[in-house]
Amino acid sequence: MSGRVLARLAPVVLVLAAALSACGGDGDTDPPATSQSPSADGDTDPSATSQSPSTDDDTVAVTVTREGDSFTPNGERVELGVDQTLVLTIDADEAGELHVHSTPEQDISYEAGASEHEITIDRPGVVEVESHDPDLIVLQLEVR
Repeated sequence: MSGRVLARLAPVVLVLAAALSACGGDGDTDPPATSQSPSADGDTDPSATSQSPSTDDDTVAVTVTREGDSFTPNGERVELGVDQTLVLTIDADEAGELHVHSTPEQDISYEAGASEHEITIDRPGVVEVESHDPDLIVLQLEVR
């Protein structure tokens, strides 16, 4: 190839490499969201830990816990089918709002205490569920 052709291809190759590295993962997958329930003596029982959101054919259930400015789960990815119902149980020590960046966007307002909310996503893709106060991603819904 001539030097001119290489000079023209170099920026294209760099842009493609940057785009692919931005879209790709690092190969390290985060473990699914877990929930823990205290045992009778108040300690957390590891055998009571759920390793994934509960699911059946019609719904996927995820518990979100807010303690101050900390959320659990914290950015974990949850698989959800198109038009499958996501049941979010929110246990919060203060009122707040979650934003679901779907089309159209959805807002979930919650009070202090436990509350349950249902949402559905009608298009495939990755949809972020985030808090703006504090500003962080709580869940990533991988809708297929």
